[in-house]
Formats: sequence, structure tokens, C-alpha cells
Amino acid sequence: QVRLVESGGGSVQSGGSLRLSCVASRSTLNRYGIGWFRQVPGEEREEVACVSEVGGVPYYPASVKGRFLISRDSAKNTVYLQMNSLKPEDTGIYYCATVSRVRGYGCYGTDYWGRGIQVTVSP
Repeated sequence: QVRLVESGGGSVQSGGSLRLSCVASRSTLNRYGIGWFRQVPGEEREEVACVSEVGGVPYYPASVKGRFLISRDSAKNTVYLQMNSLKPEDTGIYYCATVSRVRGYGCYGTDYWGRGIQVTVSP
């Protein structure tokens, strides 16, 4: 059974920072890459960042590149998403998920998902 638990969401002003955490079992983190996705109600889920399970190869879409950083701490069974220079358009529910394939152009093969956590960025 795969369980992913997000934390660290909240409300910040534009230009502020948040750090999200995704906790999973060691076996899960050894088997899968981890991705962060976000969704606004009524819109399709959007990739935010992902990192491979081997080598720590990251992917970021242009919308967050240079502002967000994904990282892993194996000792804590945690994948982090550091979000800086936040904008109102970053508002949404953020999910972490297992990722089977991390490529230079995206994150693919999501099998397991956390329940999501709200991030709100005010103007």
C-alpha cells in the first residue's frame, strides 16, 4: 500500500514563500519518482515539478522554473517543494504523486496520489 501525505500549505502574500512536504515510505521513494501537481477547481491538473527516484533528476515547467525547487531527503522519507516568489496564479490545491517517468519535458506515469493541500497566494 502506498500512502503519500502532504503538509506545509497555507496562505501567503504575493512574493512570499512556502515549503511543501510529501512524506512517503522508504520503499515508495526507492521505487518511484515523486511529482507535485496543482489544480484549480474546474481546471485540469497541472504539473509543477517532479524528481526521479535515481539521480534526483528534476523537471520544472516554464511557469515555475527559477522560482520553485524540488528536493528529496531520504533520511526523512520526504520530498520537498520550496516555492519562492509566489504569484496569485500559483493558488490551487497541491498534490504529490508517484511518478514512473521523469523526462526533460514532463512527469509521467502517476499511480498514487496524496489527498492534496491548499495553497493560496493573495495579491
